[in-house]
Amino acid sequence: MNMDLSYALIPFLAWLVAGSTKFLINTIRAKRFAFDLIGYGGLPSNHSAIVSSTAALIALKEGIGHPAFGLAVTLAFIVILDANSLRRQIGAQAAVINRLTTPSEGLKPLRERMGHTRTEIAAGVLVGVVVAFVTYTFIPIW
Repeated sequence: MNMDLSYALIPFLAWLVAGSTKFLINTIRAKRFAFDLIGYGGLPSNHSAIVSSTAALIALKEGIGHPAFGLAVTLAFIVILDANSLRRQIGAQAAVINRLTTPSEGLKPLRERMGHTRTEIAAGVLVGVVVAFVTYTFIPIW
């Protein structure tokens, strides 16, 4: 049995495209290299791109009737719901904690930008599906 590396490489490529796009967008908005803005949150969602590329690749290679596609979609929903709700709530709590503490206490401010908006998630899903489709369609080694 040959190992199919596409299931590792395509999500990595989706992560790379989403992360590079996010860095470029943040750099343009900040009008400087925005290395300090790398991390959770922002457009597009890296997490959504990764899980969407996996689900799309399975759909393209195995079909939507394959059990692995159902599992991938389930995982994608969990990740996307987490990005939209739980992580945004954590960011809101961080903002409140930051307002309650003072720099004189010697505490580093907590990162407030944790989750994603629906637009950021949709952009991540789009990146993931497009990366999977383009790579699967135009690179014949898979």
